[in-house]
Amino acid sequence: MKIQLRTLFFMFLIISLASCGFHMRDAEDFSFSSIFIQGNTLVISKNLKKTLNTNGVKVLDSSENAELLLEMVGEESEKRILSLAGAGTVNEFELFYRVHYRTKAAEAPLWSQVQTVEARRDFSYSDANLLAKQDEEKHLNENMQSDVISSLMRRLAALKKPN
Repeated sequence: MKIQLRTLFFMFLIISLASCGFHMRDAEDFSFSSIFIQGNTLVISKNLKKTLNTNGVKVLDSSENAELLLEMVGEESEKRILSLAGAGTVNEFELFYRVHYRTKAAEAPLWSQVQTVEARRDFSYSDANLLAKQDEEKHLNENMQSDVISSLMRRLAALKKPN
């Protein structure tokens, strides 16, 4: 009896998932198959190249055969005090991570305007938990970098092929 109920439950679960339209996210569909990335962004470039390769875009070492040129103009991390406690000690921080970039199709004469992708996180701070808060800040920075790469990938996927 238990086996039949369990089987019935899993069948219901599978049918529910199939009927609700749930499906795994596919790889991005890009209007270009090769890209050349230039610029000196140390943190994001390696992960961006890896993500592009995973999505079927060939990252080239030179701009000769690239369909799209991506110039990483710069990246910046910023940490601001968000709030102070009554004694004047920091209570919360605000973290920012920005990447500035511009694109150019291989046959286009001009670059696009410089665009910015930004991620922001708030986190509480306590001197009593210094090591834990430093670890939390490190993880938040990594998460922001991942979010910026995802946003940049969506923006690159939205680029149309020039006519």
